[in-house]
Amino acid sequence: MSESDIRIGDAEREEALKALGEHMSAGRLELDEYGDRSALVTTAKTRGDLLALFADLPQPHPRFGQAVEPRPVAAEVVQRPIAASPVSHRLLRAAVPLAGLLAVALFFAIRNPLIFLIVPAIAIIAGSVLGDDGRRDHRRDRGRRR
Repeated sequence: MSESDIRIGDAEREEALKALGEHMSAGRLELDEYGDRSALVTTAKTRGDLLALFADLPQPHPRFGQAVEPRPVAAEVVQRPIAASPVSHRLLRAAVPLAGLLAVALFFAIRNPLIFLIVPAIAIIAGSVLGDDGRRDHRRDRGRRR
């Protein structure tokens, strides 16, 4: 990447506007030309865009700091030991689908559709007992399968 292709920020634009103001004060730029160049400074994206505006002017020009090449950032992977979820958590997670099967069987025996309310009731109870541990166990188990 060449020096003129490096992108600039607000600090460089402000310095360029200040330098243009000095050139206007010294009589090197007319008011209209100062306005045109100032508008171009505010839309400049690279160092080359700014330097082109000062090509026919003596010093002061905008100064740029040392360009630093970005270093590739390696993602750190933290390996945590995988612990088996407790038996109670496994049973509670299995309780919800089992409650669904039980509700279907009871529906055919009792013929009351309200029996299906047992499924969300069991899900709420299991969720309140497991809390955040249940979601963490689920994410860990899902990651282990990949």
